[in-house]
Amino acid sequence: MCGIAGFVNLKKIPAERKIICQMVQSLRHRGPDEKGTFIKKNIALGIRRLSIIDLVGGSQPISNENNKVTVVFNGEIYNFKELRNELIVKGHRFKSQSDTEVIVHLYEEEKEKLFERLNGMFAIALWDDSQKELFLARDRFGEKPLYFGRFGQTFIFGSELKSLLCHPKVKRELDFDSLSRYLTFEYVPAPHSIFKNIYKLDAGCYLVLKETKIQVKRYWDVKFNQFNFQSKEEILEKLGGLLDDSVKRRLVADVPLGVFLSGGIDSSTISFFAAKNSPKRVKSFSIGFEEESFDESLYAKSVASQLGLDHHHQIFREGDLLNLIPKVVKLLDEPFADASILPTYLLSQFAKEKVKVVLGGDGGDELFMGYPTFQAHRLANFYTLLPNFIHKGIVEPIVKRMPVSYANFSFDFKAKKTIGGIYEEPLVRNQVWLGAFTSKKLKQKLFNRSVWKQLKNIDPIEESINEKGMRSFLGWNAIIFQYLKTYLADGILMKVDRASMFNSLEVRSPFLDYRLVDFVNSIPPGLKLKGFTTKYILKQLMKDKLPSEIINRSKHGFGIPVAIWLRTKLKHFLLENLDQSRLKKEGIFYSPFVNRLVDEHLGGKKDNRKLLWTLVMFELWRENWA
Repeated sequence: MCGIAGFVNLKKIPAERKIICQMVQSLRHRGPDEKGTFIKKNIALGIRRLSIIDLVGGSQPISNENNKVTVVFNGEIYNFKELRNELIVKGHRFKSQSDTEVIVHLYEEEKEKLFERLNGMFAIALWDDSQKELFLARDRFGEKPLYFGRFGQTFIFGSELKSLLCHPKVKRELDFDSLSRYLTFEYVPAPHSIFKNIYKLDAGCYLVLKETKIQVKRYWDVKFNQFNFQSKEEILEKLGGLLDDSVKRRLVADVPLGVFLSGGIDSSTISFFAAKNSPKRVKSFSIGFEEESFDESLYAKSVASQLGLDHHHQIFREGDLLNLIPKVVKLLDEPFADASILPTYLLSQFAKEKVKVVLGGDGGDELFMGYPTFQAHRLANFYTLLPNFIHKGIVEPIVKRMPVSYANFSFDFKAKKTIGGIYEEPLVRNQVWLGAFTSKKLKQKLFNRSVWKQLKNIDPIEESINEKGMRSFLGWNAIIFQYLKTYLADGILMKVDRASMFNSLEVRSPFLDYRLVDFVNSIPPGLKLKGFTTKYILKQLMKDKLPSEIINRSKHGFGIPVAIWLRTKLKHFLLENLDQSRLKKEGIFYSPFVNRLVDEHLGGKKDNRKLLWTLVMFELWRENWA
């Protein structure tokens, strides 16, 4: 696990060592163990390394025997041993035991087709000196980040925006269209970034730079229905085998390793297979909070006890989370409004005290239809069949008059969110439920008129649906596809990558082994969401392996009490960052409208937690990075 960066001077001007060193140094948190650079004429590659595999021999950059192919690489290749053996048989000689060197020799054999052979999480930069080509590649689901941009005659890339911003050619120009995207999604979706002329390489894609031409190509995409099944028993047997193998591969490390254990079925499932396949007692990590509705510690302890894990648990105070906000915002070089990055940071910090690698349960909710929104879609299908007088005369007036509650996932919050998007088509509805400023009407009130006129006439939700080709899938598969390509890739995985790497901790996600994903995406949706029971097939697999209370408990998000804190402990913080004079000076948002949102929330008239937190996180980002 590392941070990579580099640039190519397209006019053949010699690359400056000082620049690549500055770019790499900005990524020190991603790799505190080593640094390395490769400079040849007009190209520079750099890396900060977090040593996980082959601690002594795995230093980067790594080149082939004649130094014509050079690689810097962030991530892990879980099938590198099989690939290495295959390459040795073909005559390749290795000087290390690292997975990075496999990439070099596999390129010699298969050129750009090599990315299809890799089972792992990765961001790769490969320079072919013979062909004068630079390849950038990103793993299938976007576990590892990779940004790029062209400024004049310089092509620049890096693991985080901050590394690109170190290059003197880069201009920090706020992209208002991407700001609009952020306000909708609570993150900036790939391939866009918050700055003009800087992009994210989309998951499952690789980029080729030759001379001055840039091409982005897709080597893998999410698919459905590739397998046929004879019985539920066959599905369970194959699912268990794939999970077992995926976890086993991700237990390979030359450093201490553990698991994140929240007490939900996803992390508990990973913990079960880790304990089953590890020769040592597996360390598990969970954190809890003083606020009862935000604490899952009893469930985590129950799983750890049954599986015989070496469990480590820590209770944090509210003050720990509150004090963390300024620190995390200074590290986040792109606006991001998922408040759960704060407890994820604390969990990563806690785990790093004892291990260097952890396994997590990310991807389980998307693959097995575990989010409450899947249940809400099923409810919406029934609701829209009811007569209009029930909608407008009974249900919606009742929901509208519900008193505001600020508890985590409170019923009134979910009910109002659900009604807010219930009449939209499913793909639009899903994002309305997940996002913040999801309507054109709301944004028109939010932006100052001068900024509104600069915005292109785009609907970020519709743009995302079209860019990703979501309507090529039907029914539940379209919603699953949407989750995998947006919320998981640009929200969840971005959060986990940043929160863990800010603490120099590697997180691996066994649910995202592409072989497992292809298989699960072939399981009939009725075996994932059975009635209103989410993750049905996974629960069937694990019912005799985990405590019954884990199998039967409802979904519990890993969040913090943002709604109530904005009225209490964060009230001054809210008022300071959304101060009217500050907003007027900035000239982006219409301050009277923002002030109304604040007054409604503080006065208990509306729960505007999502809108306000999204605005506050942008303001803090702008203060530090724009």
